[in-house]
Amino acid sequence: MKKIGLFPGSFDPFTKGHEAVVRKSLNLFDEIIIGIGVNSRKNYLFNLESRKNHIHSLFTDTEKVSMAVYQELTVTFCAKIGATHIVRGLRDSKDFQYEKSIAQMNFQLAGIETVFLLTSQEFSAINSSIIREMHLNGANISSFVTNPNLLVL
Repeated sequence: MKKIGLFPGSFDPFTKGHEAVVRKSLNLFDEIIIGIGVNSRKNYLFNLESRKNHIHSLFTDTEKVSMAVYQELTVTFCAKIGATHIVRGLRDSKDFQYEKSIAQMNFQLAGIETVFLLTSQEFSAINSSIIREMHLNGANISSFVTNPNLLVL
């Protein structure tokens, strides 16, 4: 059976920390699908097409990574695409406490396991909310986001 991991998120923007989690997960799965979740109640800084192009540009070196956009429960999307696991990156214990509850609910709802990968220390302070704020205020975000010039508001 093919092991397919779904790495879900809004990725507004997709940071070097996200990129590192995907690259780490390539050793565990036959395929990784980066799922860009769209929530109609959420205001995004970077437009969807820009986020898709940005993410695609980061993984042209491997056929094991693909991308999809979805607007439903993550576990429902997992069933549609045949994902066997959900992949989540953890920066600290606060992330773990938050993600643990979601993972338990996802397992109860659909029997899908979540795999937690620790982020590298160098990326543990990177937070998309902070990056958005920095970008809005004219700061250079290239230390935190690969190819930030591909992101369009």
